[in-house]
Amino acid sequence: MSNDSTDEAAAASGDFIRTMIREDRRQGRFGGRVVTRFPPEPNGYLHIGHTKAICLNFAVAKEMGGTCHLRFDDTNPSAEEVEYVDSIKNDIRWLGFDWGENLFFASDYFGQLYDYAVDLIRRGKAYVCDLSSEEHRQHRGTLTEPGIDSPYRGRSVEENLDLFERMKQGEFETGSRVVRAKIDMASPILTMRDPILFRIQKGVHHHRTGAEWHIYPMYDFAHCLSDSIENITHSLCTLEFLDHRPLYDWILDELELESHPQQIEFARLNLSHTVMSKRILRGMVERGLVSGWDDPRMPTLSGMRRRGYPPQAIRSFCEGVGVTKKNNTIQLARLEFNVREHWNRHAPRKMAVLDPLPVVITNYPDGQVEEIEAINNPEDPSAGTRSVPFSRVLFIERGDFREDPPRKFFRLAPGREVRLRYAYFITCDEVVKNADGEIVELRCRYDPATHGGDAPDGRKVKATLHWVSAEQSVRADVRVYEPLFSAEDPLDVPEGEDFTASLNPDSIRVLSDCRVEPGLVGASVGDTVQFERQGYFTVDPDSTPDALVFNRAVTLRDTWAKVAKKG
Repeated sequence: MSNDSTDEAAAASGDFIRTMIREDRRQGRFGGRVVTRFPPEPNGYLHIGHTKAICLNFAVAKEMGGTCHLRFDDTNPSAEEVEYVDSIKNDIRWLGFDWGENLFFASDYFGQLYDYAVDLIRRGKAYVCDLSSEEHRQHRGTLTEPGIDSPYRGRSVEENLDLFERMKQGEFETGSRVVRAKIDMASPILTMRDPILFRIQKGVHHHRTGAEWHIYPMYDFAHCLSDSIENITHSLCTLEFLDHRPLYDWILDELELESHPQQIEFARLNLSHTVMSKRILRGMVERGLVSGWDDPRMPTLSGMRRRGYPPQAIRSFCEGVGVTKKNNTIQLARLEFNVREHWNRHAPRKMAVLDPLPVVITNYPDGQVEEIEAINNPEDPSAGTRSVPFSRVLFIERGDFREDPPRKFFRLAPGREVRLRYAYFITCDEVVKNADGEIVELRCRYDPATHGGDAPDGRKVKATLHWVSAEQSVRADVRVYEPLFSAEDPLDVPEGEDFTASLNPDSIRVLSDCRVEPGLVGASVGDTVQFERQGYFTVDPDSTPDALVFNRAVTLRDTWAKVAKKG
């Protein structure tokens, strides 16, 4: 189900869920079997918040010699699409997990779920209610006040069965009737106050069953029964379902089902500067606030994949966060650290100049092109070396030169000598400006004796600059990303405003006419490299051989934390 060493670290961890499951196995509960499931609703793309549940369910099953099911909770057809089903399967596989033959849909069980509701009605444990949604809220009560019985609670079994069958046949309009469990309107647990089990969605097309059904089960009803039907042993849920566990158990107990899984709750993954609501994320896509679900600024797995986040780093992040019972917020910098750590080991190095400033080496032969040997990855000697063309006219970063350098600025300045990475020492002799006083060119001389970047006489320089040959380099667009939201909690906004008040206006900058070394011409979509001294960059799907496009996955250091601290 997974092919990464992070599973081994997880297996050795002592989190409370693994401890509970190991104890169940020791006692022979469920016959020693372990079957988990990941049950996404296909109403949007998976995001980073889902990865904790995915990694936990699949990893625990593998560690315990069990299986993990992928089951789509497709019980709300008005919000679900085949596109979302396909994207979810693709994202889970990309993360490194495989459900094998265990792919299921709640819609596989619509007939059984209907029969289970009929059974509850016959047992006097469910009824058809005609209250409107507003009346239902008014009858529900509060945390300190009991609810009020529905006037339809006393309907006979025969009448309820007749109405439920007619609901199924599409005789009634959406919202006119629901089926509710008959439990206790005075229960201190709000979810036990006669919760809704089935509702009408007449004429809504379902992505798998078409127009066959006019009624659909609520999640709480479909969830526990789907678990039971599939013989799930441990139903791992986030903490918001803690108050739903009594209902989970009540339904299974009242139906006297032999298969009764154990629901266990854990803290969900919350990430700073990030929104985890699929409803809000979908709204951002629909309002054009982002370019799509795979916008590299989005917390979706498709967005992170496009940006250049590797699945290994995401799994390592989830493993490092751990499994607890207390909700907290993890800093975005922690995820970026995992991304940076992975690519530092695996990404080949390249040179790219994002804000080019021409440099003419006045004493270098005109027309000569020299091949300079460069290291591909200092963290991986087996990666070898590559050749980079060096010529009379080069580009360096505009920010690597100051005409009037401040204190502690050790890069290039008039009369100062610096090292060009892998190449030579150069000294700036002249600054050329245009009519507006803007610097348009530097004229420098090189020391041929410093080939390879070291001086035979032992003299030292305080800065090493990256560069590319002006003639041989290739033009590229580079997209530089910052967090989509400037606030640590994007939903903590003044009254009367929404999450858009937290949007970061500088979350993307597109740099045109960047220059990269020619070896990147053959780069494929998804390839990730380190631009030396810049960060880690990934080839975007918009890229073509004639027009390269790179996304910055992450910087070499955590610069955002410093910016945020300054205010």
